[in-house]
Amino acid sequence: MSEMNHPQSLGSTRLGFADEGELDRFVEKLEAFERGEVAPDAWRAFRLVHGVYGQRQDGPMMVRCKIPQGVLTPEQLIALAEVSERWSNGKGHITTRQNVQFHFVKMEDVEAVVRRLGAAGLTTREACGNSVRNITGCPYAGVSEQEPFDVTPYAEAMTRHLLRGPLSSTLPRKFKIAFGGCCGGDCVGGGFHDIGFLAREREGRRGFQVTIGGGLSTLRRAGFLAHEFLPVEQIFEVGEAVLRVFDRTGDRKNKAKARLKFVIERLGVEGFLAEYRKEREAIAAGGGRPLGDLPPVAVPRLKRAFLQPAGPGFDEFLDKNVRAQKQRGQAAVTVRVPLGDLSSAQLRGLAQMAREMSAEEQLRTTAEQNLVVRFIAREALPALHARLQSLGLARTGPRTIGDVTSCPGAMSCKLAVTQSRGLADLLSRYLDERPQIAALAEMLSIKVSGCPNGCGQHYVAGIGFQGSVRKIAGRPVPQYHVFVGGKFDGSSFGRLAVKVPARRAPETLTRLLELYATEKQSGETPDDYFARVPLAHVQALLADLTEMSEAEATPDDFIDLGEKQSFEVVLQEGECAA
Repeated sequence: MSEMNHPQSLGSTRLGFADEGELDRFVEKLEAFERGEVAPDAWRAFRLVHGVYGQRQDGPMMVRCKIPQGVLTPEQLIALAEVSERWSNGKGHITTRQNVQFHFVKMEDVEAVVRRLGAAGLTTREACGNSVRNITGCPYAGVSEQEPFDVTPYAEAMTRHLLRGPLSSTLPRKFKIAFGGCCGGDCVGGGFHDIGFLAREREGRRGFQVTIGGGLSTLRRAGFLAHEFLPVEQIFEVGEAVLRVFDRTGDRKNKAKARLKFVIERLGVEGFLAEYRKEREAIAAGGGRPLGDLPPVAVPRLKRAFLQPAGPGFDEFLDKNVRAQKQRGQAAVTVRVPLGDLSSAQLRGLAQMAREMSAEEQLRTTAEQNLVVRFIAREALPALHARLQSLGLARTGPRTIGDVTSCPGAMSCKLAVTQSRGLADLLSRYLDERPQIAALAEMLSIKVSGCPNGCGQHYVAGIGFQGSVRKIAGRPVPQYHVFVGGKFDGSSFGRLAVKVPARRAPETLTRLLELYATEKQSGETPDDYFARVPLAHVQALLADLTEMSEAEATPDDFIDLGEKQSFEVVLQEGECAA
């Protein structure tokens, strides 16, 4: 574990993740680059490790703030609000890795951004680049009635152990870890991570089921089962051993073949395990990596209940957004955040609400780009609902069909082909305006990515959309590859069914929902149905939507969703890929 200079206190028990000296070094490197003393490639690698990406627009930067396990305090929400208001586009964007990122930041403002975040105990270190990325966790860890134990302190311990470690920012490619097992299954998509730790209990002992080598993008792989039950005391040894193997065997020449899953493809599972065991033996010979004392978990200081009558819409909100905690009389409330965007005013409002109505350190971002507020007294729920309504954040149905996940897409990403956010917004509004259609498959998951890399996690959605392009009369038309039957919980991947022009996506979705409603078996979920339906059946159903002649094309078909100008494909060297 690295020592930090004067780590900030996060609440009464927790230390921050920022390092003041590191911020000074970042500024020194930036100034050296501006003086021409640091080569562009060296500066690019350095800033990526510190969470600063170039956008597809010339000049603006994206700054990604690392939010370990998605845990936020009210004071940190205020810091995020100030950054979004003063130096970004007025919004903080929740990502599918539970981070918050800011777009359209001027390079000259980056120093102010990282210092303001650092003052709140937040860091951008290793949020990007060839590094150990944000370690994600279940937002219900510590409050779930189904969990064997709270994984939060173990995930945080791993974060602190690896952050700024000797290998953590110099890997062949990015490396992703998830901790879950809180809700009776793979609640964090651990199977498509480089390492997935899922909580298990055996004969009174705590441990993890461990999978290794998962990943999305063009070569999708579910991690293989490395340990049915790993005692919790050994998690550092496992994490470090896998990193060591990846560091020395990963492909550093071909970026497209550099992820851990390609190492396992090349060596085979048994070959990889042989190398992994060698590293564990070497670590043990060097004294091991004892877990030591776990980071403390704040004991919730419960707030007084704000009592008021229930207002319009409360009953549906209670049914769709509220989940009972294992702590008697307490509830976790999921705030649905369309497109993952929170305005500076909403961030401030949430911070104030949390201070008054929740408990310390009990806000968590989610992989679905939402926010969970925990330890709300049951009798205070009507007041909380009213607060959310005043902030424009009382939409019901998180993790239902209308809660569409999307990567930033061509709004900012150099690799994106299409405006994935435009499609996600269109589908969400389309379903909200047609509740009879949405009701056909309420619990279906829909996810959108602007390119094959899958940052929107469309490969593990019941229906996933992947941005692409086709030509009609020599002109580019935005289109989407439609995948069916993926599952986040269990990491099974969708199958490519058809390719449709972007503006035909709502009709495509409607037909698929009607197909499910007609053919589903008793009790069959939409995700299960689309995992088994024959592709030929889907293709026949959608055949007329896949073809578009010049005569059929409308002027709007040549404009991407959410845009006004004619669609064009802008190919750039990307700095971020799943």
